[in-house]
Amino acid sequence: MQKKEYKIDFGGKELVAEFNDLAARANSSVMMRYGDTVILVTAVMGGKRDLDYFPLSVEYEEKFYASGAILGSRFQRREGRPSDEAILSARIVDRTIRPLFDHSLRRDVQVVVTVLSLGEDDPDVIAVIGASLALGTSSIPWNGPVSAVRLGMKNEDVDFIINPSYTEREFENEKLDLLACGKDGLINMIEVGAKEVPEDLLEEGLKKATEIHDKLNAWQKEIIAEIGKEKEEIETEIIPEEVLDLFEDEIAPKMLEWVFEKNETYALKDLWLDTVKDKLGDDFISYADHLFEEKIDDFVHKEAIENDRRQDGRKMNEIRPLYAQAGGVSSVIHGTGIFYRGDTHVFSALTLGSPSDAQVIDTIESPDSSKRFMHHYNFPPFSVGEAGRVGGFNRRAIGHGALAEKSLRAVIPSKEDFPYTIRIVSETMSSNGSSSQASICASSIALHDAGVPVKSHVAGIAMGLMSDKSGNYKILTDIQGPEDHFGDMDFKVSGTRQGVTAVQMDVKLDGVPLNILSEAFGQAREARLQILDVLEAAIDKPRAELPQNAPRIDVMKVNVDQIGLVIGSGGKTITGIKEESGVDDISIEDDGTIYISGKGDTVAKAKKMIEELTHIFEVGEKLEGEVVRIEPFGAFVKLNSNQDGLVHISEISKDRIENVSDVLKLGDKVPVIIKGIDEKDRISLSIKDADPSFIKAKKK
Repeated sequence: MQKKEYKIDFGGKELVAEFNDLAARANSSVMMRYGDTVILVTAVMGGKRDLDYFPLSVEYEEKFYASGAILGSRFQRREGRPSDEAILSARIVDRTIRPLFDHSLRRDVQVVVTVLSLGEDDPDVIAVIGASLALGTSSIPWNGPVSAVRLGMKNEDVDFIINPSYTEREFENEKLDLLACGKDGLINMIEVGAKEVPEDLLEEGLKKATEIHDKLNAWQKEIIAEIGKEKEEIETEIIPEEVLDLFEDEIAPKMLEWVFEKNETYALKDLWLDTVKDKLGDDFISYADHLFEEKIDDFVHKEAIENDRRQDGRKMNEIRPLYAQAGGVSSVIHGTGIFYRGDTHVFSALTLGSPSDAQVIDTIESPDSSKRFMHHYNFPPFSVGEAGRVGGFNRRAIGHGALAEKSLRAVIPSKEDFPYTIRIVSETMSSNGSSSQASICASSIALHDAGVPVKSHVAGIAMGLMSDKSGNYKILTDIQGPEDHFGDMDFKVSGTRQGVTAVQMDVKLDGVPLNILSEAFGQAREARLQILDVLEAAIDKPRAELPQNAPRIDVMKVNVDQIGLVIGSGGKTITGIKEESGVDDISIEDDGTIYISGKGDTVAKAKKMIEELTHIFEVGEKLEGEVVRIEPFGAFVKLNSNQDGLVHISEISKDRIENVSDVLKLGDKVPVIIKGIDEKDRISLSIKDADPSFIKAKKK
């Protein structure tokens, strides 16, 4: 094997980039090592295609063998569809490298990240750096390099941890998880999960991230200069003069009216394409399409920067009209929330379940784990006025669902305080931008409506940017569809009144300066507080009672050595308790914690049965029991459903008794005290010590 290695210190640990001939047929490849985590990144470019877009694909392959375990179902011991974690990691790489391509390129470019070995370090950070090196050393035209770093912070700490391990990133102990990518002092991709942290802490983290990026990018440039291939030229599309002239004559005079006064950009595009078809023919449609996008892009930028003008007439910091509704849909659903922001309308439905309803996670990053809070996002075609495939999900839906889940997770009560499994589904009923942030708002309402004891409401807002090459810019609050399409940035920030819980940023530029991000954070906070006012007006605190049709859960604990007793041989005992009590579910954890869920009085009944089964009797304990058997030498008293004890004839009364049956009958309820427990766990009882006057009073 031919190979060449390059090394750099990265957060106190060695990062190794190895270029070898393992994937010899790829345009370029690199093997990245960080601790015990090893990935292979390849980059390949195909031939020219007749498309009107740049066909980039990023694939993130998690191999089961990377974890040193045989995973998958019992019936399919090989990799299937990508896990949600793999899809989210692919999106991180894609969103980082995509802005650095010339989108006039009409050749397939595919970057494949293959996780070969998984240690304590998440592969997503080195996947970005690996993709940058693979593209940078290839002949594929690309404006890199770019780097990534994850910064963590524990609950009680004030210092950042560079690239925290999986153990250090456990949610219960972590205050901040910030992943930032960028180049040349700019940030071009952000992912944040946090526990209500202030904006200035995030700004401090982004500043530190840029310093680390600079070091990594300098290292990459040295590698690329030494072994990089010569870049291929991109064929530049030349738009015919007749198309340019026709646009200036027919469309340019209408742009201000149609784009800003009527807010009908796409209707103008239809008019333009029809005009080209009628006057120039079908052969010019592709040129006309590209020209329109360029002209509108330039126009909306110019109007925003020079004239503070937005397509729907709002001020730069103005939010579209808001509406929030808690409940009122159906008593069957445990909690519902409806949230409108302009033409973006989202309905969120919440379901409560028992602990055993938690999602089982069996991936290379989270083997044998579970998730008790889930948020899922749907985007049906009718939400944008289209007819299309209904059902299923794509990377975008998974990403939006995960972002809302991350945003809300900071306020979800612990399992100890609220043992329910919580699933929220957000249905985008109408969309004109920022449906992921509307999902956060609708879901926050649903949590309150269901009576989940969350700490506070969470709201999300999407910020945009219009900038030019001279450094002029305007930040837009609450971007709608066209502003997302033509704008330079989609900067989503969610949180509570106390602080930020999640951030996600995508850009169409090489990156965004820190001073603009700082301003965007401040503007986003102002908007978030306005939205929180509306959410709180709809429902200001969680409902005092859970819905009537939601399961009731009680929690109890037994000794670890009693777990087998409760379960029984082959699960017979616990199955019997379920059947006799009528509960929906009984789940037992390794520490002896038992969660019982059901409806009506079934939970109390099951709990009593388990308490009796696991009760440890002690000498001196005073009880009441039922006489179940009488013998010449004494009476057997039932203490609970699983244990009897013997009251010897001499322990019945202080007075002499000739026949037990003279003073006791089957079914009598008698007070007893435990006198002794022998080595075979046989219990001896006393009535006279429990109540010396009981037999005399009974005779009367």
